[in-house]
Amino acid sequence: LEPWLRERARSAITAQVVVRAPELEVQPGRISIRDQRSRWASASANGGLSFSWRLVLAPPYVLDSVVVHELAHLRIRNHTKRFWALVEQHAPRTPEARLWLREHAAELRAALD
Repeated sequence: LEPWLRERARSAITAQVVVRAPELEVQPGRISIRDQRSRWASASANGGLSFSWRLVLAPPYVLDSVVVHELAHLRIRNHTKRFWALVEQHAPRTPEARLWLREHAAELRAALD
């Protein structure tokens, strides 16, 4: 089941990146799908994006918020008020998504373990 979910995650995340990157005026590099335990996603200085495959188990608005968050890091490398304003401009449900991830993190991390 995990390989199938990883492929669904790659497809869903890549589709969101393709749609959202132009909106944020960024050009991401390579997209990696991993089993990160300490974070849901990350953005490297060279434009690479890495996402946990487990995000595919979250509601679509949560996955979208995480994608927008990482794309925003390609413009603003920190978590200043300016960064959060950019994220919420493009993903208004971000506060709700962050709460959902906090409330369901243990479930997602335990999936298929």
